Amino acid sequence: MTRGAPIPETVTLHVPFRIVKRGGRKEMRLPEGATQPRRTDNTLVKALARAFRWKRMLESGEFASISELAENEGIAFTYMARVLRLTLLAPDIVEAILDGRQRPEVTLARVLEPFPVEWMSQGAAIELDRDHS
Repeated sequence: MTRGAPIPETVTLHVPFRIVKRGGRKEMRLPEGATQPRRTDNTLVKALARAFRWKRMLESGEFASISELAENEGIAFTYMARVLRLTLLAPDIVEAILDGRQRPEVTLARVLEPFPVEWMSQGAAIELDRDHS
């Protein structure tokens, strides 16, 4: 066995990134132009699932009102009403969130803020890049 060049004990690797707060946690953000892996926001996905589940429960007649459902679920009426608004999101926005294609600025807190009911206006209001893939 022959010995070639010595193997360095340390290797320095420079990776440009910055730390940003997102949804109450810190996240690493790559520089502009770098490809970022898709990352599903489980908090957003869970909120969407709950919203559509609650909507089904209300539409089926299982509960007569949001107040009754909120009491049964042990959730504040105001929070439930805001989460239920997620069922008014445009299908392409819901799909982008489920696929993890939403921009990093799109957090649960952001989508719970008032947004336009018209689907065409929602992308700009929620800061969704509809061409982002």
